[in-house]
Amino acid sequence: MTVGELLVLFGPPAVGKMTVGRAVCAASDFRMFHNHHTIEPLHEVFGQQSPAFRTLNGEFRRRVIEEAAAHGVRLVFTTVWNLAGERDGEYVRGLVAPYVDRGLPVRFVELYADLDTRLARNDGPDRLAAKPSKRDLAHSVAHIREREATFTMNTVPDTPLPGDRVLADFPHLRLDTTDLSPAEAAARILGN
Repeated sequence: MTVGELLVLFGPPAVGKMTVGRAVCAASDFRMFHNHHTIEPLHEVFGQQSPAFRTLNGEFRRRVIEEAAAHGVRLVFTTVWNLAGERDGEYVRGLVAPYVDRGLPVRFVELYADLDTRLARNDGPDRLAAKPSKRDLAHSVAHIREREATFTMNTVPDTPLPGDRVLADFPHLRLDTTDLSPAEAAARILGN
């Protein structure tokens, strides 16, 4: 019988969450649920700035994670998380709750790379194939820069953030993806 586990990969846009997550799944029995699995269909119908998008995106993610936990799925979930946001931390805590409530393991892996590295990765063919909303490269670059300016998407040594209170309750690995291949990152994640 499979024993469920939730692996949350978080970090800024274009840091490699989906790519690393796929490498984890290829090397294990984890299954992938990346953030654009819900974003893309909802974006097409409602646009990302609409209240309907925000409501349904949160609900769909929560329900998929609930069912995965109920069925003992080892799941990789990717997200961009504003660690400075109180509500963001509560949202993430709510997403992992189905695994926690069942006594199943939850781990967080934080991916980081500098802005220039992420901008260079933004137009990668795998990224664009899986994320049609990123194909308008000017808009995608603007989105990355806007998130960089307004969100705190990685932990900051010696600077407490609201998200740190969530991370303190779980195993947390921080990986610089600048010079790591996806397979190398996956090996480090699965070796922890």
